[in-house]
Amino acid sequence: MDRAKLIAIAEQKDLKTEVPEFEIGDNVTVHVRIKEGNKERVQPFSGTVIARQGRGVGQTFTVRRIVENEGVERVFPVHSPTVARIEVVRHGVVNRAKLYFLRKRVGKATRLRERHTRKVADQPAAGDEQASQ
Repeated sequence: MDRAKLIAIAEQKDLKTEVPEFEIGDNVTVHVRIKEGNKERVQPFSGTVIARQGRGVGQTFTVRRIVENEGVERVFPVHSPTVARIEVVRHGVVNRAKLYFLRKRVGKATRLRERHTRKVADQPAAGDEQASQ
């Protein structure tokens, strides 16, 4: 086996399976495990995803939010055990892979348009109609 396949096999056990699909421009809430002494708690961090980098175990994403009129960015590893879960709050419409231009914007200019996803109604398959009769 070549080296890349061996690394992929070794990394497979560390990958999370329940990572939701989120993209650049989405508003997310990242629930982070924080250890204080011998206690552990979960703290949410809400903001807009402005970047995603890497692949596999090393994949990270950057979340930006405004706290007391000051921009705060945090980089989270997707498959880290410190990230308890990721919730997608809303989807944003963007035309770029990195949203670093949001760093220069203030107030309402930092908002992105919402991407509406169309849900397909559950329709029975062609063979299911005869089974229900």
